[in-house]
Amino acid sequence: MTRTEKKELINELAKSFQMANGIVFCDYKGMTHKQIEELRKLSKTKSIQVKVVKNTLAMIAMENAGKSGAKLKDTNLLVWGEDIVELAKTVTEFAKTSGTDKFVVKGGYFEGGVVETKQVEAYSKLASREEFLGMLLSTWTAPIRNTLYVWTGVQRQWVTALSEIQKQKSA
Repeated sequence: MTRTEKKELINELAKSFQMANGIVFCDYKGMTHKQIEELRKLSKTKSIQVKVVKNTLAMIAMENAGKSGAKLKDTNLLVWGEDIVELAKTVTEFAKTSGTDKFVVKGGYFEGGVVETKQVEAYSKLASREEFLGMLLSTWTAPIRNTLYVWTGVQRQWVTALSEIQKQKSA
């Protein structure tokens, strides 16, 4: 890889990292190309990017993106995206279901700071944005729903009473 190619890669990664709210560092040593491609397919559907990058180039790109502090060692697969919870869920789910113990989450960079593996796993257990919005909507509509239930209760009882009277007269 020539210097100009490295500079282009660093600039491309820096732009991408600036848009990302989270970056996860994973060890992939010993994984097959097919297994890495499975992760890429899974990530692509969730607007998450996956790339194997040399550590020095990745650290320079992260510094250029204003996300400094991470120390990368050994082999690293970088996974990043805008939704931190979805990112954490995707990575931890793949680590558990991939059928290989060679994919290991090492840590990451979330919300302006370096995080450890435990924190990435904690984020993966949170509700996703869609789940959270559903819970919030349900909470907001509960008073209205309950009020309507009470208002229609009288009508329901009236219809039930008329139905019982009709049954008694026809019997």
